[in-house]
Amino acid sequence: MKNLTYNTKLRNIAIIAHVDHGKTTLVDHMFRQSGMFRENQEVAERVMDNMDLERERGITIAAKNCSIKWDDVKINILDTPGHADFGGEVERALMMVDGVILLVDASEGPLPQTRFVLKKALEANLKIIVIVNKIDRKDARVEEVLNEIYDLFIDLDATEVQIEFPVLYAIGREGIAQKTADEKGKDLSPLFDLIIQEIPPPSFDETEPFQLLVADLDYSDYVGRLAIGKISNGSIHQNDELVCINEDGENLPLKISKLQVYEGVNFKDAEVVHAGDIAILAGIEDVHIGDTICTKENPKPLKRIAVDEPTISMMFFINTSPLSGREGKIVQSNKIRERLHKETLSNVALKVEDSEDGDSFKVKGRGEFQMVILIETMRREGYELSVGRPQVIYKKKDGKTLEPIEHLFIDCDESFVGIVSEKLSRRKGRMINLVNHGTGRVRIEFSIPSRSLIGYRNEFLTDTRGTGIMNSYLQGYEEYRGDFPTRLTGSLVSDRTGTALSYSLYNLEPRGTLFSVPNEPVYEGMIVGEHNRDNDLDVNPTKGKKLSNMRASGKDESMILTPVVPMTLEKAIEFIKNDEIVEVTPKSVRLRKSILSSQTRHTNRGKAYAATDN
Repeated sequence: MKNLTYNTKLRNIAIIAHVDHGKTTLVDHMFRQSGMFRENQEVAERVMDNMDLERERGITIAAKNCSIKWDDVKINILDTPGHADFGGEVERALMMVDGVILLVDASEGPLPQTRFVLKKALEANLKIIVIVNKIDRKDARVEEVLNEIYDLFIDLDATEVQIEFPVLYAIGREGIAQKTADEKGKDLSPLFDLIIQEIPPPSFDETEPFQLLVADLDYSDYVGRLAIGKISNGSIHQNDELVCINEDGENLPLKISKLQVYEGVNFKDAEVVHAGDIAILAGIEDVHIGDTICTKENPKPLKRIAVDEPTISMMFFINTSPLSGREGKIVQSNKIRERLHKETLSNVALKVEDSEDGDSFKVKGRGEFQMVILIETMRREGYELSVGRPQVIYKKKDGKTLEPIEHLFIDCDESFVGIVSEKLSRRKGRMINLVNHGTGRVRIEFSIPSRSLIGYRNEFLTDTRGTGIMNSYLQGYEEYRGDFPTRLTGSLVSDRTGTALSYSLYNLEPRGTLFSVPNEPVYEGMIVGEHNRDNDLDVNPTKGKKLSNMRASGKDESMILTPVVPMTLEKAIEFIKNDEIVEVTPKSVRLRKSILSSQTRHTNRGKAYAATDN
């Protein structure tokens, strides 16, 4: 039996919630009320969401750490992403904590991503505190939501001890927490007190040597690679001689240039860090997530982090279009390879495979949203690249093909139930549950293949007139459910290089929905619109009006074209077929055929027909 000792001056907690249930805002108020900021200090809202993309989309993408102090106890807080595509971040965060705060919206109740992260927390046997947030909402259903949370715990096979969780009620944006829904709270002190009472302090074995499991990696331009992890046993000093035990069990000697801990959202230099605390080691080059760092005298590895396998893959190519290199600074394949491999160092859920030709790479991840965030980040850094359609990763078992299946939750108005269920059943979805609260909105649950959701999100928003909410999490693998049509329309493809003119675009409008605007450069093989019919159509968007004395050139200026909705990255990736790719540059998102030459495409089509006839 181990003699465990507890570091009572420490608590490590993670905050888990669905997207937009208010966790980052709550952390802001925890900072302010614990005295981490001076009274006159200017602080940005949602201080934990420090990536541009996080602030724009109002979501957390990367798990981040910080700390506050309350009653002389240091509380390390990990703000985890609420989206299942970033589940790799969540799993690593839960490795470093002893308890979690589950934050649930008082109106929406527990939603899919809450379920996904909570399942991970229950499996890790962590202590849970439930906060029902936004109780000031007009449509708050506090009692019902609390019952839904109990149902969720039972559904996830929680133990009797886990179900007896403490509950607080909060108004996150005002920084108020209270023990009952009716009383009027003043601040977050009930929450701080509950964390110290209920969350167990980190435990360690005094007889064991120093051990730290690397759960996160970061990079600093000043001190190089940063390894972040919780010290399981022992303590570490600035100049200790350490070794890193990698995946193959090899002991690699390493020396750290800087030892730091969290203070607020910043790092603070430390001479010594004790067991239970989260340490940041700087100046380490060859370290990967899951490695154990320990002393040279007593190298003893910890159990490696196990992360769910990727379910989706996408091909990344160099940009080979005629407009290549005009808008981006970084176009070379070796630079794109470096950037993708650098991403895998800090994102454990991503995997990159090089191709034989060296100009394309297969990137595997958790979902198309995770891929979109990676591509968007790269284009903002000045990269130019092309990407293919997302493909699900199949498995083979006993000669049968298995595919990833999602548990899909739909929240929409009653009037849209028919169209939504019809389209999802066409995509091999099976309805599992339908709940009508009598408020005019309905909740439907489906079991559906992951590939069915690729390209469906925009269609869903159109069908529900922008009012539907759609969320899903990976349920597991099942036998392949069969084929279905992915897109019922073709593409309008430019057959020559030039500049799009309003005269030709005006005449193309009856053929379908256009993506190009006048005076925009086009090239052979570029997709300029969506065809009304199911076949591709080669068109000439550069055709000008033939001028003579009978036709005045100025007459066309009064030509009014239908406004073009700007092409977003998500929309482009959802739209393309298997023989199409998206060209991504810092300024533009264009669609094109994989084979640009219309003659070559026509020849290949003829060969394919001949092969099927034989």
